[in-house]
Amino acid sequence: MKNITLLGATGSIGIQTLDVIRQHPEQFSLYAIAFGKNVEKALPIIQEFYPKKIVVQDMETKRKLSIHIPHQTILVGNEGMIEISVDKFTDVLVNAVMGSVGLQATLHAIRERKQIAIANKETLVTAGHLVMDEAKKYDVSLLPVDSEHSAIFQCLNGENRNEINKLILTASGGSFRDKSREDLKNVSVEDALNHPNWSMGAKITVDSATMMNKGLEVIEAHWLFDIPYDQIEVIQHKESVIHSMVEFKDSSVIAQLGTPDMRVPIQYALTYPSRLELPTTKQLNLLEVSKLHFSEMDLNRFPSLAIAFEAGRLGGSVPTVMNAANEIAVDMFLKGKISFLMIEEYIERAMSSHRLIEHPDLETIIAIDKETRHQVQSYLL
Repeated sequence: MKNITLLGATGSIGIQTLDVIRQHPEQFSLYAIAFGKNVEKALPIIQEFYPKKIVVQDMETKRKLSIHIPHQTILVGNEGMIEISVDKFTDVLVNAVMGSVGLQATLHAIRERKQIAIANKETLVTAGHLVMDEAKKYDVSLLPVDSEHSAIFQCLNGENRNEINKLILTASGGSFRDKSREDLKNVSVEDALNHPNWSMGAKITVDSATMMNKGLEVIEAHWLFDIPYDQIEVIQHKESVIHSMVEFKDSSVIAQLGTPDMRVPIQYALTYPSRLELPTTKQLNLLEVSKLHFSEMDLNRFPSLAIAFEAGRLGGSVPTVMNAANEIAVDMFLKGKISFLMIEEYIERAMSSHRLIEHPDLETIIAIDKETRHQVQSYLL
């Protein structure tokens, strides 16, 4: 029995993680959860799984939740997330929060040598050098939950990583994959949230539409697998059947295939190196799929992907700026304050005004993240 601590319990990955736990009650127990402000969504989770500890975003949310569960331990904010992440009863930490908020909890959990299933790509984007240095120091493996990184992780099982030629990340193309730049000028929030293949949260679905999500995944792959950016390729694959591939020096290519169901990589991260049945997911039938399509990523059509490659290659503090600017700009779009194409404009504007710091420490990263958010918010004034 593994005790699971879940950061981001009410988000898309969190809900699907709970489904995996629900299907294997003999294998997993939900020990602790963290969520933001959505008491209505969290309460049924608490009533079903009875986690020992609960973390909420602020005191007002704690007050609202305490009315329903007056005798349960409720912690608040970043300190609360750190406390449950390093708790002696936590066996596996699932970091499924959205944005850079999961960074400090992840670093503390690494230092306590917790097994970490990471679905929070922003943690590695903003501070990959710090996270991986700590992981090496404490001999902790970060088990990827993103379908693309889980695919690469599986393709590399038993392989010599010195013999990798390149990593090939696949991208569905998102909600607007068949639209031109001209078509994107007046798209709505509802249009952006209509993903053709995957069921995801609002922010990540918009990131998929801009292709920033794939850019974040490129930076994450660089850190997780210690691969130079010149050896990472992104190709468009509309069916989302091949989740990613690895090409080796002998020109062999190993791919991981499956139906587009996030519960598969989530469960693999929880059970690694073993595998369990997942009866509720649809098995892949290649005869039904019949054909798979691939095309080159057009970086003029998807400039956010080019922006992410540039940020990754520049390194240092630049990815932190890019990520913070993107989070604020996407939030503005979701609230109807800016147009879809202004997301990438705001990111480029923030990056162009930033002076690179090559080896930022944690305090510097936190300060740059906060400063960038205020800066992007000021663009509306």
